[in-house]
Amino acid sequence: MTTGSETVLQQENSAATAGTSGKTGASADAAITIHDPRDGSLVGSVPEASREEVDQAIAAARAAHPGWAAMDPAARGELLYAAAAALSDNAERLALMNARETGRPEAEALEGVNAGAATLRQYAELAPVHRGLSLRGSRMAADYTVAEPRGVAVLLTPWNDPVAVAAGLLGAALVTGNAVVHKPSERCPHLGAILGEVLATVLPPDVLITLNGGPQVGSALTSHPGVDVFAHVGSSATGTRIAQAAALTGAHVIRENGGNDPLLVDAGVDPVWAAEQAAIGAFANSGQICTSVERIYVHRDVADAFCKALAEEARKRNTGQFAPLVDTRLRDEVHAQVAQAFAAGAKATEGGALPKGPGARYPATVLLGCTEDMTVMTEETFGPVAPVSVVDSFEEGLQRAAAGRYGLAATVLTTDMAHAQHAVAALPVGTVKINAVFGGAPGGSAQPRKDSGHGFGYGPELLDEFTQVKVVHVGLPGGVTR
Repeated sequence: MTTGSETVLQQENSAATAGTSGKTGASADAAITIHDPRDGSLVGSVPEASREEVDQAIAAARAAHPGWAAMDPAARGELLYAAAAALSDNAERLALMNARETGRPEAEALEGVNAGAATLRQYAELAPVHRGLSLRGSRMAADYTVAEPRGVAVLLTPWNDPVAVAAGLLGAALVTGNAVVHKPSERCPHLGAILGEVLATVLPPDVLITLNGGPQVGSALTSHPGVDVFAHVGSSATGTRIAQAAALTGAHVIRENGGNDPLLVDAGVDPVWAAEQAAIGAFANSGQICTSVERIYVHRDVADAFCKALAEEARKRNTGQFAPLVDTRLRDEVHAQVAQAFAAGAKATEGGALPKGPGARYPATVLLGCTEDMTVMTEETFGPVAPVSVVDSFEEGLQRAAAGRYGLAATVLTTDMAHAQHAVAALPVGTVKINAVFGGAPGGSAQPRKDSGHGFGYGPELLDEFTQVKVVHVGLPGGVTR
């Protein structure tokens, strides 16, 4: 018997295999096969783009760029509004495929699609007011700057919030006049193909081209001399390889990469509230968020109550319908870090064991007694693991929170505003959050530091990343004095 949902999925699989836009690369030589991480059932297979199709896509985008760049920004903004409407019209379809490919609950996946549509509308509004600067020059001359699109943009986007993240990069790149080649994550290729199909229906031909594929396709794109700008959201290792390749081609690179974000819990805070914040930060989307809480430093004065409450928060999730990780490969990587922590002396007060049965589920896990020689405290885990270390002072916790090779974000829970200000000054990260693990103004664009990336990844400043500045000087012709 075929249910309504199964019929929709069969249609989506056919669309993804056939291609989604004017130029969507698909090769019969290799394919990506996806299984539902909730139960291991087959979702389908999507052909990978060949090297020839990568070359064709770059060439087509290059040819489409001049006409798109010449369009008035307000007109590009109107088309972005239409893209947002198309996204909203297909929200349930996209959310269903997101759930099937990544295991994210459909309600949360739908929130991500709606957030993506809102982001497209935001960039549609910003396009006509994206402006240059007037410069102080001679009184009888005009000096100013104009922003021009870089050209062909290659966007490599992740699977953990695939529509919302892609919409941000797509919106900023397109509305500033760049032609785009988009490679969605190989962990959600059906979703990426459908997203490309939906958006391409309202855009001129070849302004947006979607290519599916894994590392080989990514390597072909990032080494291609015909690309002017790369934007990547994903692992630090991949981001580093992209930056190295771009150093040879001269392309501009925007990277929002991995993190090992600390949470510092100060003395004097309500330990139950702090545990709720920690659980949201560590367990939301099953820990599969770039700015998840990855390591916790709690003051000894509140440690016992905090650790007890955090274990209870994890237990609540484990007795409910806790979403799986994206696949068994990631689950194995997460559990390897937990096992290494056990071997080094950590203890689990909740979770920490591989569940039986199909799928890629992993429990919300609380680890106590964690030290800086454990991988869970020094590397990105990207799973629902909350490693806790007890500190004797705020200064000790801040010093340890500031250490490490990543510099994405950090959170401080404190009632002491002097401590808060000290943390803001001392933490070498792109975003510091005081008394809230998530949230912030929608235009809050950050610059990741160290191994976490480079450049503005969100907000109005992302428009600047996708453009280059030209300085204009207009003087008087010879013989004219006034």
